[in-house]
Amino acid sequence: MNALVQLSDMERMATAVAKSGLFGMKTPEQALALMLVAQAEGAHPATITQDYDIIQGRAARKTHSVLARFQAAGGAVEWHQLTDKIADATFRHAQGGALRITWTIEQARSAGLAAKDNWKNYPRAMLRARCIAEGVRAVYPAAIGGLLVAEEASDLPRSYAPAVDMGNAEVLPAGPSDDVLAAAQAEAKQGKEAFRAYWKALPAETRESLRSEVSSLQMIAEEADRALIPAEVSQ
Repeated sequence: MNALVQLSDMERMATAVAKSGLFGMKTPEQALALMLVAQAEGAHPATITQDYDIIQGRAARKTHSVLARFQAAGGAVEWHQLTDKIADATFRHAQGGALRITWTIEQARSAGLAAKDNWKNYPRAMLRARCIAEGVRAVYPAAIGGLLVAEEASDLPRSYAPAVDMGNAEVLPAGPSDDVLAAAQAEAKQGKEAFRAYWKALPAETRESLRSEVSSLQMIAEEADRALIPAEVSQ
């Protein structure tokens, strides 16, 4: 358990997060509400920028955060298949037993999801997210905390009304999937010029999903360029 952060300090952090525009939280109230949840769960309030997205005015957990929480709590995942057609894994936890979960592209079509841009462009990542969400929710629901993962939230109808008022929020796309973020980080490690060319070639929807990560990606690119500077020049 981290040391408790005072409410006044959280309010200042929430204002900074909202003003930065980097993390999808558009009002201090949105950020503060999530900071209070994070602190209640024993995490530092600033971790909300890594763990949550705001989708259609509703808080959603990032899939990588859900999986990390599950594994940190003693859970394990064994992947049997992970392709553009199927995500098949067994989830295990001492408190919930073992359960094998399968998500296929046929299921996505039947649910009316496969025609959405994220499903057409990143079917493996979307299937993986759905499989993780269902498996963790069934075997150890504490790791997901009663929330949707970002990919589930982004698939809701646009007219969906959030159950909790999180303040005045604009409709935002889901954050990047793990595969998209990993690809962006790999390009950033090639330096600023390579990353700039990569960024220009991305579909608008992918750029929008990466918006909250732009600052960190730029830092990676700058570090890569600095690493190429000859030692005698940098001295």
